[in-house]
Amino acid sequence: MPGKEAILSQLRGGLIVSCQALPNEPLHSPFIMRCMAQAAMEGGAVGIRANSVVDVEEILKYVNLPVIGLIKKEYPDSDVYITPTCDEVGALVSAGAHIIAMDATSRVHPGGIRLDEMFHAIKDKYPETLFMADCATFEDGQRAESLGFDLIGTTLCGYTPETRDETLPNFTLMRKLAEELNTPIVAEGGIWSPEQMREAFLQGIHCCVVGTAITRPQEITKRYVSHIPERKPEL
Repeated sequence: MPGKEAILSQLRGGLIVSCQALPNEPLHSPFIMRCMAQAAMEGGAVGIRANSVVDVEEILKYVNLPVIGLIKKEYPDSDVYITPTCDEVGALVSAGAHIIAMDATSRVHPGGIRLDEMFHAIKDKYPETLFMADCATFEDGQRAESLGFDLIGTTLCGYTPETRDETLPNFTLMRKLAEELNTPIVAEGGIWSPEQMREAFLQGIHCCVVGTAITRPQEITKRYVSHIPERKPEL
């Protein structure tokens, strides 16, 4: 596996495509996600973001790009669902993910574990692994940097109670993180067009993740359908 600096250098200034489909979605399949990732690579993506061990493993067989791995799993005692425990982290390390994304908000992880407790343990256990902090606020990003995360993303802005009403993409948050922190910033969340992606880069970010606008055809279709002019009633 390439070294940490080589991976971060490869991602700099580029587009990461998120290839994910949940179990209730039509494209849920390691084969389909691998094909999506291959298509993204052919289109010029510099990295892939993927959910689940099977998808990460399948993509790595065919795609020669850094993979950000995560596991979405719900626990009854926590609202955290992106790589919520050390078990998911270990599974992703074993699968070969170059970077592991995890919830870095202030929310308590399953079992009443705080982020700092969990992160210190996994950082010590997997010193060669890069970790991406999925954040919702600037304060989340500050905390993540102090803990030693390698990348800080705006992934969860709009998905926590305190950010539910934020307009996405949140360029203000991207700019503040990029200007005031030293950790590479990843723009992620609500980027629907190339123009919005370009605007994100102008905020000083390191790289950008786009998912739904590229790899979720049901959501792309809904967006088009919503713009169909209303038909006049027949006389």
